[in-house]
This record gives sequence, C-alpha cells and structure tokens, in this order.
Amino acid sequence: MAASALVLALSGPGQTAGISVFVDHVIADLEVSRSAVSLAYMAGTLSGALALPWIGRAVDRFGVRRVLALVALGFGGFLVLLACARGLVGLTAGFVGVRALGQGGMTMIATTAVAISVTRNRGTLLGLTSSLGAAGISLFPLLIERVVTALGWRYAFVAEGALIWVVVLPLAWWGLRGVRRTSPTAAGSPTERRDGSEEPAWPLRAIIRTSMFWAMAGAIACSGLVSTAVFFHQISVLGEQGLTPTQAAANFLPQTIAGLGSALLFGSAADRLSPKLLMCAAMAMHALALVSPGLGALLYGAALGAAASGARAVESAALPFYFGTASLGTLRGLTQSVAVASTAVGPILLSLAHGWAGSYRPGVMGLALLCALVAIAVCFARRPRHRTV
Repeated sequence: MAASALVLALSGPGQTAGISVFVDHVIADLEVSRSAVSLAYMAGTLSGALALPWIGRAVDRFGVRRVLALVALGFGGFLVLLACARGLVGLTAGFVGVRALGQGGMTMIATTAVAISVTRNRGTLLGLTSSLGAAGISLFPLLIERVVTALGWRYAFVAEGALIWVVVLPLAWWGLRGVRRTSPTAAGSPTERRDGSEEPAWPLRAIIRTSMFWAMAGAIACSGLVSTAVFFHQISVLGEQGLTPTQAAANFLPQTIAGLGSALLFGSAADRLSPKLLMCAAMAMHALALVSPGLGALLYGAALGAAASGARAVESAALPFYFGTASLGTLRGLTQSVAVASTAVGPILLSLAHGWAGSYRPGVMGLALLCALVAIAVCFARRPRHRTV
C-alpha cells in the first residue's frame, strides 16, 4: 500500500495541477497562444485516454510489476520529450504520453495493485492509498515551481523524468514484489479470499453487459467532467458570486482537505455498505454543491472536493466487489479511459455554455442536473448476479 501510494503521488507530473505550473513558461518561450496550448493539451488528453484500455489489459496479462516498469520508463521519456519541445507538434506528443502514462497509467496501476493484493478491508486500504497519493499530488506543484524558478522549465521537466526513473522503477521491481498477478484465463472461476470465502470472478464479456458496470463508469466519467469543468474555471465561477480572485483561489485548500478525508471515509464505508448507494451519495453531493456555489464558498469547495474524491474511492472498491479481480486491470483501464477523456471536455463545455449565456450559472446548473440524473441511474442499476459462461 505504501509503494502504491508513492506511485500515485508520483503521477503528479502528468496531472493537470502538475502541468499547470509550466503553462505560462511554455507560452512565453515557444511564443504560442494560450488557446493553442489548451487545444494541444486537450488533444493530448483525449489521445492518451485511448491507450488506457490496452494498459489495463497488459496488467491482467503480464502483471503489475512489468507493466508499471514499462509505464514509468515511458512516462519519464515523455517528460524529457516535453523538455525538448520546440513547437506545438512536440508539445502535443509530449502531452499524449504524460497524460496516458502519468495521469492514467500510474494512477490505474497504483490502485489496481492494492485491489488485487488484499481482500479484507479492501475499501479502507484503497481509500487510504488514494488519500496519501492525493496529498502527494497536491504538494507537487509547490515543489516543482521552485525547480522551475531555479533551473527553468526545460530542466524541470528533465528533473521530473529522472525522478520517475530513479524512484518508480525500483518500486516496480522490489517494492511490489508481493503483488500477485490477475489471471484473465481464470475468469469465470471463483477466487479464494484470504478468509476462505470466495469472491466473484466474471468473464469480461459478461461484465460489460451489466448495468452496474456502466453505472459506475458513467458516474466516474460524470464526476471527472464536472469537477474539472468547475475547478478549471473556478476563479471566474466564484467571481460571478462576488468573490475576489484571491478568495476564489483560496477555495482550493478546503477542496483538497475535504477530498483527502472523503477518500478515506468513502473507502472505509465501501467495506460495510453497498458501493452503489455510496456512489449515488457522491453524485448527489456533486449536484447539491453545484446548485448554488455562491452560498458559502467554503462549504461549496469542501463539498465538491469530497464528492470527487469519494466517487473515485468508491469506483476503485466497487469493481472488485461486484466482479472480482480476474479482469480488474482491463476494467480499470476502461473506466480510467472514460474518466481521463471526460476531464478533457469538461472545461470546454462550461466555457461554451458561458459564451452562449453570458454567465456561468446556466452551465453550472446543467452540470448539477447531469449529476442528479447520474445519481438516479446508479440507484436503479441492478446488482449483477454472478454466473459463468
């Protein structure tokens, strides 16, 4: 769990928060517009999302350690490629790699390693891993900003790549030595838990026919879309409600703190309560927070941070709970692909709604309605019945 939390924290260079530190420096040095960089980032995110199902399938076939080593090797390489970028083509290519392997691959592998290694109190440990990893990710921009100031943005990217190679590659080979492999060929055969009971094991073609799988995938996609949209435009959204830019920026602090606690709380609850009900609660929390962001900015920020982290924690625990671990890598690859893709389109959708209405409120209300509809859909998803084919 400690190794997985560290891997998750070191996905920071591929997360939006980590990349945002470099944006202004890249714009100034490459003499490109902010819109061009934003489009390159969106194209890189969407293209990178397409690779995640294949990475998940590789985890099932070759094991966590081998795939993590290859992902870390490639992740560091793409960070070095970003350091060498001379135009939008190189920038876009670098974004594809760091989004696919950093935000997507490293995050997916870290949580999957915990899920397939433990069977008792799985939700609690997944929540703790997510909390520790998220804390590391939130600190990354603060640390890398100092490196950028001291060395410049190109050497900072190289330093990040070297850090991934030096830390994650040894973790893959030695830190995760005890992680067993999933076995897709055994799908359909029950897997024995450590307490002697059997957890369900489903063939992949049966899983994707269930309403529960698509309910969970849809919920995590909606959470990613909504969270990224409002966080990306947070200064402007809260500015319409009378907050100063400083006050709006300070709202990220309660979001982070609430998110850390929520991941642990929802993860622990997943060991005792139905993941379906917990996901429904997380999506309802999204909707309620968005209904009126001007009424109590502190509560608004805390609710959004808690809802987003809670949804991620529940999704990590729900898939092995309902479908076992025989095809967990492939399943996480599919859901992570959808989640990453949703983060690319969320800010653009809210921006278009603002341009059409002249205000963020109609767009935010539309996002709240979407969350409410997804919450209802999750509640009506049928619990899958284990059967072999």
